[in-house]
Amino acid sequence: MLGVLHGFAVILGIIGAGYLAAVAGVVKGAERRVLNNVAFYVALPALLFSVLQSSEPGVLLSPVILLTSAAAVTAAALYTVASRLWFRGDLSSTVLGATSSGYVNSNNLGLPVAIYILGDAAYVAPLLLVQIVIYAPVVLTILESTRRPGRASGHGPWRAALRSLGRTAKNPVIVASVLGFGFAMLDLDAPEILLGPLEMLGAASVPMVLLSFGMSLRGQRVLQPGTERAPVLVATAIKLLVMPALTWALCVAVGLEAHETFVATTIAALPTAQNVYTYAATYRRAETQVRDTVFVTTFASLPVIAVVAWLLAA
Repeated sequence: MLGVLHGFAVILGIIGAGYLAAVAGVVKGAERRVLNNVAFYVALPALLFSVLQSSEPGVLLSPVILLTSAAAVTAAALYTVASRLWFRGDLSSTVLGATSSGYVNSNNLGLPVAIYILGDAAYVAPLLLVQIVIYAPVVLTILESTRRPGRASGHGPWRAALRSLGRTAKNPVIVASVLGFGFAMLDLDAPEILLGPLEMLGAASVPMVLLSFGMSLRGQRVLQPGTERAPVLVATAIKLLVMPALTWALCVAVGLEAHETFVATTIAALPTAQNVYTYAATYRRAETQVRDTVFVTTFASLPVIAVVAWLLAA
């Protein structure tokens, strides 16, 4: 448990440093995006490749990802039922709310949590692939179908899904993950002359991501009067309470060993991914709802993960 507390102290300390940097004016406005872009396009791919290529195939193909994915789909279904019966939201807001309930932040916060609390970044990388390669095209296909005729792309939802897959194929995080996965599966050893700079770049990725996240918190206001608070609170409850509990129950039901149960439940307790807000902003659907859900789950997830670690960490 002391190791878990130390991990949280590291994560919160770097987030706090980023926030103070924004308050002090060291970084202003959109300047923080430069740090985030360097982390996403350079440092994170380096980290993922260097970690995955040396990982055990059993970790990459473990039932943890399957059970977490099953819980995510169930969480999305629960939100859909609540939306249709309670909020009576339209298709796009329901889809985005359902996605917010099950699409975990396996990148910005998932990697730091995996490294400092789970002890291995390889646990979240396969889930990152599943979400971007499978979940995202499905969500974008549905959102594309909700466009008004005057704003539609003219190519239909299936073309939108293909474009999404095309963008995925060019995503450096995905490319690095696939390459690292391939090296591990084929038992190939990357040359040291390549691994040296990649490991150095990768070591910078988590601090940059957390600093950027901390900087983004300055000036944030959520759950303002006049906004739809009920969908946000329901999505948050499903994401941080129902999904981890369901994942734990599935792990126990299939007889997963204690450490894998801890890993799967912790991953399920991660907050809503910021990608979901990107989808909402792109299609101009439920933007405030998704933004507030991302913000609330990000902070509320930390005590939830702490409780999971206290109960399950061996």
